[in-house]
Amino acid sequence: MDEKRDRAFRRSGAAQESSWSAWPSREALTRMGVPRGRVVLDYVMVTALSGWVLAGCYTSGAFDGWYTPLPPLGFGLCLAAALGFHHATVDHRPVLSMGLLGVIALCGLGAYAAGAPTSATVLWIVVSIMAMERLPLPMSLGTVAVLVPGFMEADETGMLGAGLTTGAVLLAGYSLRLDAQARGAGFQLAAQERLAREAEAASAALAERARIAREIHDVLAHSLSAQMVHLEVARLQVEAGADRAEILKLVTSARSMAREGLAETRHALAALRGDTVPVEDYLRELARVDRAEVDVTGDRRSLPAEASQAVRRVAQEALTNVRKHAPGARTRIRFVYEVDGVCLEIRDSGPPPKPDGGLEGSGLGSSGAGYGLLGMRERAELLGGSLDAGPEGPGFAVRLRVPA
Repeated sequence: MDEKRDRAFRRSGAAQESSWSAWPSREALTRMGVPRGRVVLDYVMVTALSGWVLAGCYTSGAFDGWYTPLPPLGFGLCLAAALGFHHATVDHRPVLSMGLLGVIALCGLGAYAAGAPTSATVLWIVVSIMAMERLPLPMSLGTVAVLVPGFMEADETGMLGAGLTTGAVLLAGYSLRLDAQARGAGFQLAAQERLAREAEAASAALAERARIAREIHDVLAHSLSAQMVHLEVARLQVEAGADRAEILKLVTSARSMAREGLAETRHALAALRGDTVPVEDYLRELARVDRAEVDVTGDRRSLPAEASQAVRRVAQEALTNVRKHAPGARTRIRFVYEVDGVCLEIRDSGPPPKPDGGLEGSGLGSSGAGYGLLGMRERAELLGGSLDAGPEGPGFAVRLRVPA
């Protein structure tokens, strides 16, 4: 039931809460976010008013003898009615709220009739302030208007005293109402900010998971698929009784692919943790294996993990394709630190000619539309960059640009 009420109140929106005829916000009525010092002050004030009411009853001389227990009993009834009024207003129950205020007002009337006007006036003032603070304004003003004759009757100065009392009640009650509304609005804003931070953290966690999954997928999918092909061919050759040397060659090749895949996985995980060498050093290390030329220009700086890993993976994929499809080709790596990003270009000279005048390999271009470079293109686009790959002259070129 409480959850349904919460949703109903929140759906009502700021327009309802700002209407002069609406109930105060739920946060204001439940006193959420009230500072501890304010709570202590409220308890002190309630205690002081309670003492004032009881003292007024006994000093008036109206509750002597057999009537001595009546003030504490009446005060206990008023206290129970005040607590019930608090819950009734939280639940937006106007009839019950007005009835409970009427109980307190009738206790004041009884005190006045018994000859304790001071206690009666204090109770009526409390009723008026509670109404102004917690009820819709039409009901609040109506409650105060009903009690004005009581103020006039109990105050010896007549109209002037009653007017001052009524004005003070209206001002004090409405001030408390505005204070509670402001505090409730602040509590709502803090809750919204907390929810926004939680949503942002959850979104960041999901993005990080997606990035890790993409890294592992890019690293392992290509390697494992190639291993499966080699092992499947080896199985078929075993069943066909093929030459042992051919089978061993396939198994050895699959093992090498597994070793390379494991090394790439370690590189990817190190990059995700930030435990990596600078990009230009990594490119030079790759180039040393393939005897490629490396040219790095621009102001060197640290790159975001995703941009750094994209450059490494594209360079690795491109050089692997050169080894596969254009063995012996001259390769040039150009890496540029731009103002708002980085650019990587890998260009090969094409496969060397065969002795019969043909070409040794099909060139990097044969894999330009393959899974590897397609995956790298998707990675670049996710980062807001681009990847272009295609034949240029006798060779093939791959260009990556990502913001960083």
